Amino acid sequence: MHEYSNIAVIGGGSWGTALVKLLLENQNEVTWWVRQNETLEHIREFRRNPNYLSYLELDTGRIRLSTDMAEVIASADTLIFAIPAAFLEQSLEGITREQFAGRTVISAIKGMVPGSNLSIGEFFQQQYGMLPENIGIVAGPCHSEEVAMEKLSFLTVAFREKRKADDLIHSLASRYMRLTSTTDVTGIEYAAVLKNIFAIAHGICAGLGYGDNFLSVLTVNSIQEVKRFLNRMNHVERDINDSVYTGDLIVTAYSRFSRNRIFGTMIGKGYSVAFTRIEMKMVAEGYFASRGIREINRRLQVHMPIADAVYNILYEGHSPSLEMSILSERLH
Repeated sequence: MHEYSNIAVIGGGSWGTALVKLLLENQNEVTWWVRQNETLEHIREFRRNPNYLSYLELDTGRIRLSTDMAEVIASADTLIFAIPAAFLEQSLEGITREQFAGRTVISAIKGMVPGSNLSIGEFFQQQYGMLPENIGIVAGPCHSEEVAMEKLSFLTVAFREKRKADDLIHSLASRYMRLTSTTDVTGIEYAAVLKNIFAIAHGICAGLGYGDNFLSVLTVNSIQEVKRFLNRMNHVERDINDSVYTGDLIVTAYSRFSRNRIFGTMIGKGYSVAFTRIEMKMVAEGYFASRGIREINRRLQVHMPIADAVYNILYEGHSPSLEMSILSERLH
């Protein structure tokens, strides 16, 4: 039996729900933490998540549901976190370093912890003393809605030790999921953060009425910003054209399922940032990431005009139309 035989999914959102479905393709049983008891009872009775991907029927006979974080952590060797980064600290309140001892944490969160500007991997290292080699990343151009519908999708698993990444592939692979492995943990984690910011930029421009010609240029320049940032932060050999980098950015920037693009589109159409945050039913990770990347880039000094434009709109109150007009003069 491979290394990952006792897995828990932390998070009752759309991605957490999709991951549970995916794991059940290979696991006899999966532990699943959801926040609210009402959600747990509904899933048990109707075999569906009432709030996310509610059309997806789940094999609840093989799911151990719990709202007790400590209980879930104690019951599993491997913990896949799929909750919004903004709620991570709150969800783990009361959990100690000792409770994470001997466990593997895998982040399926494409965001940063607000306030501390830490990536998820950095957060677990600093707050819970976890060793870097016991922290993995799952990322790629993969919307939960399409996983639920069993549409062919691609994911990349990253660990410092390639063997660990390859082992996890056995738990996630299926006829509709293709997986690859890598050791570029930092690059993949930050690429997943950055692409949400650029998806907001695409949404803003779409909301303002920019056409596909301009959006294609915006996409190319977004990819270049990701490459510059990753090379400055962690210069290792990587192909930025791989699907986990560029593919994830493209699908998040263009897909109708992308909450970050939807977030940006509403702002481009004239809604305020405050109203858009309230109106959105799901968290747009790019909102928090925009501030976090801005703070990190004060030290790195990477040329990032698109990320800067998004920050100016979201946090400085700049006019979306004026900011994007200025940005258009800086792209090529």
